[in-house]
Amino acid sequence: MKKTVTIIILLLIVLVFGISLFYLYQKNQEAPVTFETETATTETIIKKAVATGSIVPKEEVLIKPNISGIIDEIYIEAGDQIKSGDLIAKIKVIPDISSMQSAQNAVQSARIDLENQDRVYNRQKELFEKGVISANEFDSADVAYKQAKQSYESAKQNFQIVRTGTARGLGSVANTLIRSTVTGMVLEVSVKVGNQVIEANNFNDGTTIATVADVGEMIFEGKVDESEVGKIKENLPLEITVGAIEGKQFDAVLDYIAPKGKDENGAIQFEIKGTLDKKDTTFIRAGLSANASIILARAEGVMALKEALIQYDKNTKKPYVEIETGEQTFEQKDVVLGISDGINVEIKNGISKSDKVKVWNQIKEEEFDEN
Repeated sequence: MKKTVTIIILLLIVLVFGISLFYLYQKNQEAPVTFETETATTETIIKKAVATGSIVPKEEVLIKPNISGIIDEIYIEAGDQIKSGDLIAKIKVIPDISSMQSAQNAVQSARIDLENQDRVYNRQKELFEKGVISANEFDSADVAYKQAKQSYESAKQNFQIVRTGTARGLGSVANTLIRSTVTGMVLEVSVKVGNQVIEANNFNDGTTIATVADVGEMIFEGKVDESEVGKIKENLPLEITVGAIEGKQFDAVLDYIAPKGKDENGAIQFEIKGTLDKKDTTFIRAGLSANASIILARAEGVMALKEALIQYDKNTKKPYVEIETGEQTFEQKDVVLGISDGINVEIKNGISKSDKVKVWNQIKEEEFDEN
């Protein structure tokens, strides 16, 4: 029994020894790892923050009526270029019964007063001509008669305004004629003929008849994440790309960053605005979606390496690269880094353009084939 156990143990030892020898043999047969190298290049590196948003006019003016009524005629369409003072629409007034009744009563009262003052005036005139009363008494009667006449005309005019929205002699300033208050392009006509509109007052914003804006002054309006807002500041340059306009980039300047963020789907977003360069005459339709690259830093024509070639010391955390000094022999060199765009990084000091930098994290062919 003991002899059998001893034999089994010896066989196991021989088997393990044989496997070890085979493993070492196979290991020696593997080709040594050969590291590739790369050299520095001259690049323009731009560090950016990206914001999404849209192109909108700098100022949009909402044209509202100053009288309530029904749209009788519309003289413009979206896309029309108009000037300040141009006619936009005409409103037909639907009179308020109570207001019309009060205005009509005022006309009747003014007419009665005028008839009375007319009789007084005629009597005073006869007495003055006979020398019975003084000139001062006659003048008082004359003034009262003229005031009553003026009040009667005013009451009639007010009744006409209440009933129709305008009166004779007020055509150029009639409330029923809605005119543009600015020069620009009509972006939207919000009403149709027959729609009821409400005047703007202290209790109501009123009905918007049309939206007018100067499309020559457009801005980018977008949002940036809270992780990026600390990196940006006003007057930084923007590069705007509009999805609907291929192959075109617009320059702008960041001129507004919201002081308060808003929670959107669990992320805090800050509104930003940038004014587009007026020199570009390309027509951009209001509301087009766009992306803005905020230029945080730019380095023109600098020596750069792929950021993947940079290594960091485990203890000091300082960056370094490995430089080839001989056949597959490398030496560690500390480097001073500049700005990075996430792919390339500026090398300020530490190596020259002729140095061959070790690709320390290259993918093995076997791993690549398996994937």
